[in-house]
Amino acid sequence: MSEKAAELSFEDFKNEVLKDYKIACVSRNMSLLARKEVLGGKAKFGIFGDGKEIPQIAMAKQFKEGDWRSGYYRDQTFILAAGMTTPKQFFALLYGETRTELNPDNGGRSFNNHFGTRIIDDKGNWKDLTKLKCTASDISPTAGQMPRLVGLAMASKLYRNNPELKNHTGFSINGNEVAFGTIGDASTSEGHFFETLNAAAVLQIPMAVSVWDDGYGISVPKKFQTTKESISKAMKGFEKGPKDSTGMLIYTAKGWDYAGLCQMYEEGVRKCRADHVPVLFHVEELTQPVGHSTSGSHERYKSADRLEWEKEYDGIKQMRKWMIESNLASGEDLDQIEEDAYNEVRAAQKDAYKEFQDSLKAERQQLIDIITRKECVCSNFKQSEIDAISNELQSLIALTRKDILSAARKVLRYFCSSCDKPNSMKNDLKAWVNNYNEQGWENYSAWLYSEDEHSALSVPSVAPSYDEEVAKVPGREILRDNFDYIFANYPEVITFGEDTGFLGGVNQTLEGMQAKYGDLRVRDTGIRETTILGKGIGMALRGLRPIAEIQYFDYLLYALQTMSDDLATTRYRTKNGQKAPVIVRTRGHRLEGIWHSGSPLSMVINSIRGIYVCVPRDMTRAAGFYNTLLQGDDPALVIEPLNGYRLREPRPNNIGEFKIPLGVPEILIEGTDVTLVTYGSCVRIAQEAILQLNEIGVSVELIDVQTLLPFDINGVIGDSVKKTSRVVFFDEDVPGGATAYMMNKVVEGQKAFYHLDAAPRSVTAKDHRPAYGTDGDYFSNPSAEDVYEAIYDMMAEADPQRFPSIY
Repeated sequence: MSEKAAELSFEDFKNEVLKDYKIACVSRNMSLLARKEVLGGKAKFGIFGDGKEIPQIAMAKQFKEGDWRSGYYRDQTFILAAGMTTPKQFFALLYGETRTELNPDNGGRSFNNHFGTRIIDDKGNWKDLTKLKCTASDISPTAGQMPRLVGLAMASKLYRNNPELKNHTGFSINGNEVAFGTIGDASTSEGHFFETLNAAAVLQIPMAVSVWDDGYGISVPKKFQTTKESISKAMKGFEKGPKDSTGMLIYTAKGWDYAGLCQMYEEGVRKCRADHVPVLFHVEELTQPVGHSTSGSHERYKSADRLEWEKEYDGIKQMRKWMIESNLASGEDLDQIEEDAYNEVRAAQKDAYKEFQDSLKAERQQLIDIITRKECVCSNFKQSEIDAISNELQSLIALTRKDILSAARKVLRYFCSSCDKPNSMKNDLKAWVNNYNEQGWENYSAWLYSEDEHSALSVPSVAPSYDEEVAKVPGREILRDNFDYIFANYPEVITFGEDTGFLGGVNQTLEGMQAKYGDLRVRDTGIRETTILGKGIGMALRGLRPIAEIQYFDYLLYALQTMSDDLATTRYRTKNGQKAPVIVRTRGHRLEGIWHSGSPLSMVINSIRGIYVCVPRDMTRAAGFYNTLLQGDDPALVIEPLNGYRLREPRPNNIGEFKIPLGVPEILIEGTDVTLVTYGSCVRIAQEAILQLNEIGVSVELIDVQTLLPFDINGVIGDSVKKTSRVVFFDEDVPGGATAYMMNKVVEGQKAFYHLDAAPRSVTAKDHRPAYGTDGDYFSNPSAEDVYEAIYDMMAEADPQRFPSIY
């Protein structure tokens, strides 16, 4: 019996147990009824937490205000028991309700059992997180919830031990918060799990991970998943002994043993909270009564004996049996609880579906009212076809917005051009369709980035300023001094990565920062890129401003899944309910060989929409981006040019204060014949080529895009093409990569096509990654000669006599 239970009177203890049983029954009925709703066509897909009810109730007893959860889609009972959802909200999630007042977890952006606390208000300001029970927004990729756990727990350590954060209120009370993680046993096979637990065991942070072990990963039994068929046995080497300074506590329990589970969680979480020691809870012998999801049945792969065992050791059945044997309740008492639970869930489902459908029916009626006015009398007006569409739409029972808008767009086809006049039915319908599309944007597309006053795009630009006699210094010194300013003025900023701390970074851009600001703020990490990024996400969710350093751009690929599935979608998938303003810092371009060439931009920009991508050409621009981003609340990736740290740049006299705007290209050289568009380290190559082209009288306008996401928000490049009538896009990504992206943005997006006198061209690297050495680089990556010849050939098309063929 737990300490809490020992303090209760028998009557209070009995009432608490009966309350827990009711919660378990409510949650089970939610799973069963929701499955029927999906199979009956009222919802698209369902995945539920049946069989996991009892341990999740025991865990929820230890979950306090200020604590965080980073879990997965089997956790509905925990969320329910912790008071973080209701049965009605659960069904609103299932139906894809877009109104956040009815579906606060994700506003219809993700499917059911993907929970998320709204930790910012409608204006983007932080709520007082110490007064909330918080869950990070769920994602589906298996083990994808693990990396951010490191940051959620590490934040407690920082809030407890960094005196500079004592006035950073609303996020922590002396670091007493625990980060609860949950994961299915099969998903512990993922590298994310091991990397996360290793990081936690090294860092000694208050992280409590529960593994729900029901013996299978869909149809694959754990003998094919886990060493020794037991994750707790496999992790035995991680267990912390009395004399160990690192490691974790490991507990095991049976998933149907209510009393044992309550005792385990009370003891383990208490130690985790007080001592900041990570804990692993392995909960075995769980079941999954209705199978993996609505997409399949577990009867297809479980033996008859296994299915019979699961019926007997269902946690709810075992809890009922225990209560009767312990004289806590009679069978009749429990029958009544079960009936009440069913009725509560059934009523919640009906209410949620009615609210969901009533709003759609009102939208349908608005459309019907327009298209049934019978006002058009021209001979080309096809009333019978419109009536057929109207009748079909009105007959639909399980209505969707797709049905409504599709019908409206089809009806528009049946009006002739003469119907398009003021106050006409066609005009009204066009206006309705446009308005409905705008509503669709708000419902399904808005808030990929911040759209309020906190947006990084709203930060006023401040140009670097210089003394009359300007000193030129190595670029790395500008970054170093800028970081010094940042750490001195922003106590919530921390940075971490491989060699980031004691060494001051591989390029010395953090030289002396750890000695000056301490190892809590400037910190070394192990070689674990995924949890470096995850640490940043978790810390950012808790009000800190992390700069997560990935040593080289190529190594970013280790963390790309977490960037793409978690960080890039945080604001979007919560419909502006959460934000994680992580700055991911790395360096790339033009080094040596396959794994230090560092320019897979197309791979990145096409997978992390929701994160800004800055590609500065020098360290002054890089510093300016950091200064801008810290004034906003969007996540960003900054790729510093690797070969620029030793190059000398004029040192600004307003270090830490100048800010480079996002999405605003800079015209570095004005010209009249050709527009050359590039970024990063390629700028210097372009400048070299332009000097050579000047010798033959070709005037090139050189534009540094500066950021790829966002891209040229003011149409600077399009305006340049209007002047030159020719454009070349240049970088060192593969053909069809970022140059194709830029070409699409300019030629199609900015309608530069109409101003071109020659086909647009791209200058890129080869299809493969660069080979080793100076010669490997020259034959793999684009050179100044390549740029020269591409522009020369373009000019030769217009004037072959002036520009005779080179080859």
